Amino acid sequence: MSTTLVLTRRTLLSRGMQAGAGLMALPLAMADPVKRVSKMRFGLMTYQWGADWDIPTMIANCTKAKAGVVELRTSAHYAHGVELSLPEAQRREVKKQFADSPVGIVGVASAERLDSPDPARLSAAIESVKGHVKLSQDVGGHGVRVVPNDFHPEVPHEKTIEQISRSLNIVGKYAADYGQRIRLENHGGAGDLVTLRKIMDGVDQRNVGIKLNGEMADAPDFPQRFEMVKPFLDDTLHFHELNRGNFPYQLQSDLLIDAGWDGWWLLEASSKPPDRVQAMIEQREIWEGLVAKSLSRG
Repeated sequence: MSTTLVLTRRTLLSRGMQAGAGLMALPLAMADPVKRVSKMRFGLMTYQWGADWDIPTMIANCTKAKAGVVELRTSAHYAHGVELSLPEAQRREVKKQFADSPVGIVGVASAERLDSPDPARLSAAIESVKGHVKLSQDVGGHGVRVVPNDFHPEVPHEKTIEQISRSLNIVGKYAADYGQRIRLENHGGAGDLVTLRKIMDGVDQRNVGIKLNGEMADAPDFPQRFEMVKPFLDDTLHFHELNRGNFPYQLQSDLLIDAGWDGWWLLEASSKPPDRVQAMIEQREIWEGLVAKSLSRG
């Protein structure tokens, strides 16, 4: 009788301990996984789809398409008129138009390249970038796009890389005085991510960053290349039509969310749809689906 009682108590104790352990483990087992979030946003780079829109039209169209910001491409043939030649008073008016609207301006996209072996051309490019820095500040932006851009047959790659790094330090230091960023785009023969990492290793200005651009050369081993440049990413990137080509934008979205990147995806489209505003809406919806898929990956 007593033995049975002891065994019963031991059994009850054992079961109680098991149950207690189970109860202690229960909150962990039932806890929700950490929810993935996206801080990324959608905007427009006015390369072709916005080339013939003046500022009021651009603001209206971007508002309709829910594009939160624009980056204004420069080169003297864009209807928005935001060029180096724009007078001070008109620059202030552009800034006010964006400030009074739902659409922001992240900066300007110059066409300046920093690869030329001709000292005079390189010097002119650097001075032009400086002018774009002032232009961006005047219209309410906070950065200027530049491109690397190419290697040259008669110049060792290492020399071109050093030249681009040195040029970025010059314009980066200048831009810092105006509260501006220099955005080195993933573009051209000297613009693959491996080369951009080498360039950035020679840059000591913290306001210089890498702007991703959906370059196909980086697609096969994109995760490894992305990891190389992740510490230097700018707060903007360019992407092309998401339903054309085969760049791994879904993978890029996954990696950016994993990295906690909170910048702007700027649509740089070159196709010729009959209704560009509707096409922009469609691209935003595709992009939103891409981001939602990244978030569900958890």
